[in-house]
Amino acid sequence: MYVLIGGAGMMGLRLAQQLLELGHTVAVIDKDPLACRFAREQIGVMAFEGSAVSTAVLLEAGIRQANAVVAALRDDALNLALITLSKSYGIAHTVVRMLDREFLDAYRLAGASHIISTIDLAVATMANAIEYPEVESMMHFEQGQVEVLKLPIPNDCYVVDRTVAQIAQDPDFPTGSLIIGYQSHACSNLEIPNGQTVLKAGSTILVVTRPELVRPMIKYLGLTASHRSETEASDLNL
Repeated sequence: MYVLIGGAGMMGLRLAQQLLELGHTVAVIDKDPLACRFAREQIGVMAFEGSAVSTAVLLEAGIRQANAVVAALRDDALNLALITLSKSYGIAHTVVRMLDREFLDAYRLAGASHIISTIDLAVATMANAIEYPEVESMMHFEQGQVEVLKLPIPNDCYVVDRTVAQIAQDPDFPTGSLIIGYQSHACSNLEIPNGQTVLKAGSTILVVTRPELVRPMIKYLGLTASHRSETEASDLNL
């Protein structure tokens, strides 16, 4: 896939590097000659010096051949212009970094495929780190209607040595939640668990749940407050 990135700032360059590592062909556009030189020499992607909202520069960069365009400029008005120009060249897949939420409707009207609010993401991540220090990471989906949690399984965790099936059948397990990922240790690959997967101490799980069940899920696993007694835990032995 050929991806054209408008903006060679920190975000644009890091994205270019990651996409290159994923096997994509990448080019960046930026007015800063030093940024373009860094992109070429240090990252190894194509770089075009000039304005990302100049039709001449876009054509030189091969926008007609691009499969996707990313607008990561330092100004929402410029990002909006780049998205609009990209659509005029028939680019169906456009991703934009939004700095000011006042531009949300404008981006939608322009037909941006994905609108990423970096400030909102950062604020949400920090708020989650304060509110849920037990959670390694949390992602929101469907406008916050669904949460995916990455949770550690410490040595004294309630579910240690239980199978996924045993946990799912526990009446105290938050209804509607699912364990969708299992990582036995930090250096191992993430697995898709089945009912017979046994959760071990020191492992990590991914759980899908609703926002109102985040705290009950943390409490169920025993990551906060006191752990359940051995008598309660024995009820899971089927």
